[in-house]
Amino acid sequence: MKELKITSNEKSFIKELNETLKNGGVIAFVTDTVWGVGCLPQCKKGVEKIYEIKNRDRTKPLILMSDRPQNLYPYVKDIPQKAKELISKYFPGALTLILEKSDKTPEYVTSGKNTVGIRVPDNLIFRKICSLTEGGVLATTSANLSNHPSSKTFEEAKNSIGEYVDIIFQDEGYCAKGLESTIVSFSGNEIKILRQGQIKI
Repeated sequence: MKELKITSNEKSFIKELNETLKNGGVIAFVTDTVWGVGCLPQCKKGVEKIYEIKNRDRTKPLILMSDRPQNLYPYVKDIPQKAKELISKYFPGALTLILEKSDKTPEYVTSGKNTVGIRVPDNLIFRKICSLTEGGVLATTSANLSNHPSSKTFEEAKNSIGEYVDIIFQDEGYCAKGLESTIVSFSGNEIKILRQGQIKI
């Protein structure tokens, strides 16, 4: 594990980040809710590593996160009008939308399901990481071992999964709030709340 700060755009730093991810590396980072781990969605090796690190149930999919909604749109087949309204109102923020996936989203990310979760966290450090990542999208889940509490601080994330990830980014004062995102699915324009989190809908 390597601890890094994301305080510059030095070419060597950007190169190291992207080479780590392309080689199947997993990184840990702060978000606006809890700490997360992520890899490139098109890198099966990285996805497999996340499941192994967490001892995660293979039937539980990862979600896709980015610094911009536009980066996530190619991974979904269609965006219902109600979803567009929620994106406009709550992105960036603590809301995960479950939408029908496109062919661009690998089945190993979604555990074979035909849907995928998308989110744009409202955290400067996470969004900066994504902006420096080629493609700007990470396949993610929470930074903790399965069936253990979510990590809410840098120290909790480091103690939980730090020894297993390739890079862990310091939060530099941009702390997680500690409450998970609200998860919403759609049937046409009808919404269903799958998990009530920070955002009340």
